[in-house]
Amino acid sequence: MTEEIMAMAQALGQVSESQQGALEALCVSAETELTGRLRDGVTPEDCGPAFVLGCAWLALAGLAGGQYGGGGSFTAGSVTIREAGSGENRERAAALRLQAETVLGPYLKDRGFMFQGVEG
Repeated sequence: MTEEIMAMAQALGQVSESQQGALEALCVSAETELTGRLRDGVTPEDCGPAFVLGCAWLALAGLAGGQYGGGGSFTAGSVTIREAGSGENRERAAALRLQAETVLGPYLKDRGFMFQGVEG
């Protein structure tokens, strides 16, 4: 299934030739992570194409998250050079991760805050 995820990620994202190795590792990692987060009794095959799509978006989130710089600067005399901040790539990575979790939401175990009944 990793090959399908890799092909989907390449189709969805702008992946350079130099990023192919990293993307493949991220696709394997995404497949492992999301398989482990599936509800009990649910397999990746049960999710249909949503699983491949979710894994591809999660892999692209990892790739985007690794592309941000430090936003540093230096000054030489009266000239200051500033590197653009990393906020845009972090936001893109977060949006891609959210998209992956949204498309697979019906198949994933519950995470986060839940209410529990309390007698009054």
